[in-house]
Amino acid sequence: MKKQSGPMLDQGLSALFDDLDQRGLLNDTLVVAIGEFGRSPEKGVSTSGNGNSADGRDHWPYCYTSIIGGAGIKRGYVHGESDKTASSPAKDPVHPSELLATIYHSMGIDPETIVYNHLNQPRELVKARALTKLFL
Repeated sequence: MKKQSGPMLDQGLSALFDDLDQRGLLNDTLVVAIGEFGRSPEKGVSTSGNGNSADGRDHWPYCYTSIIGGAGIKRGYVHGESDKTASSPAKDPVHPSELLATIYHSMGIDPETIVYNHLNQPRELVKARALTKLFL
């Protein structure tokens, strides 16, 4: 990650943000980069029971990173932090539902909007509050 995937993601996202900004599209575009899980902080730790090798890392749903920008998000803002091994959040954790509510909010959609499912039952889009402190 440190020597291959991380630098590639950094270069690609930086180019995307620069391009959108230069063309005047960044304020109207939300960019989201997130995985569905992190990786176990120690080699050989299995959380899924998949029998990963002693030098491998398994899925780790307890701490992971997301990058969001544009659409009124503060530039350069960092929210929260993990402990030194990225095992768990150390400050200002964000639940996935809060991230989804924030995405809806950035698009001008109230996260608590009621929609009806196929059985005509009312449901909120998401039962969470947007992280409004991320916005300008």
